Amino acid sequence: MGDLKDRADGFAPQPAKKGCFPRWGFILAGVLVIVVLSVWLLLRKPASGSGLLPEVRVALVDTARVDVYGEYEGSIRARQSVEVTARVEGILEKMLFKEGSFVTKGQTLFVIDPKLYQAQVDRALAQLDRAKALEDKATRDLNRIRPLYTQKAASQLDLDNAEAALECAQADVEICKVDLLEAQITLGYTRVAAPISGYISERMVDVGALVGPGGRSLLATIVRSDTVMVDFSMTSLEYLKSKDRDVNIRCEDDGECLDRLPSYVTITLADGSEYPYRGIVDFADPVVDTKSGTFSVRAEMPNPEGRLLPGEKTKVRVLLDVLEDAMTIPAVAVRDDEDGSYVYVVSADGSVESRPVSVGEKVGDRIVVEKGLAPGEMVAVDRFELLSEAVDVTPVGIPVKHNSERKSKQSEERK
Repeated sequence: MGDLKDRADGFAPQPAKKGCFPRWGFILAGVLVIVVLSVWLLLRKPASGSGLLPEVRVALVDTARVDVYGEYEGSIRARQSVEVTARVEGILEKMLFKEGSFVTKGQTLFVIDPKLYQAQVDRALAQLDRAKALEDKATRDLNRIRPLYTQKAASQLDLDNAEAALECAQADVEICKVDLLEAQITLGYTRVAAPISGYISERMVDVGALVGPGGRSLLATIVRSDTVMVDFSMTSLEYLKSKDRDVNIRCEDDGECLDRLPSYVTITLADGSEYPYRGIVDFADPVVDTKSGTFSVRAEMPNPEGRLLPGEKTKVRVLLDVLEDAMTIPAVAVRDDEDGSYVYVVSADGSVESRPVSVGEKVGDRIVVEKGLAPGEMVAVDRFELLSEAVDVTPVGIPVKHNSERKSKQSEERK
């Protein structure tokens, strides 16, 4: 038993010596050091796929033709709007159209009671017959007097009276013809016809009502809307700028703009989409409103499908300027501070330069650069916080050509 106890005591763990670090502690400390170094190296790894420099998206400085537009609030009205009125007094007997439908010029729309006016025609016709009969009698009397006067069987007075009677009878015939024509025209007014072709409104009076001079004269309205007019206002400064360039706001009456580009107009529909047809400015008021500093402008717009309704409000875009070979970049690339506008120019080797620029018109998502850049240079379009620290970067996302140039190239390749 004593031997067994001594052997068991020999396998019991021995207490560490005072002042010594355990071996497993060194192993744990080494593992911790390796983990910390790994995390630190991962955090310092650049975002670039090359593992060297951070990536920044860039865009090329492009050159293209740029059309500069002005935007205004406009309203649509019909090219023609004609009121259909009753020109004679009477009871409205018939309505011969469907409200809101298309009617043609000369189509009968309303019928006013014609009995009274038919009687006036009959009276005028009877008076004309009576005048013609008197004319015939005067002619016969004169034909009898003339031989007698030659034979000295009738006096000069008798001849003069016969000739005067014939002339009076002839004048009465002409008067009766005019009276008959007037009565027939008045009778024709009892059938109210469409003065133009277009869409007719609802009726303003009911059948059976008294219309005409003593009653209500307005019966309906017809609008011609296959072509509509768009009214808007622009400032005199914009007008002068367009005249100084290659755009003519107001063309001649025959549509010719001489040596200038016509100022095309586009509008938006109620859903915000762009109307597929474009119009042209055909009138500009020569007088400027002293209160607003603007003048009225009118454009003519095709409306073959009738999608534009008179009275509708719309947004008008007018061509004001044409810039040939203008340098453009994405508008997001331009930064602003108290000193003006600037961009970050990225070279092919990844170096970054902050460069001041002079910008012009903004067209869509791009902006015209007037000074500070050259075609073919690259500008950064994101990660501006990183670029402000003047670090080198890896440019990515470089387009080959701008949309306008790419499209023209594709069209040439198709040919």
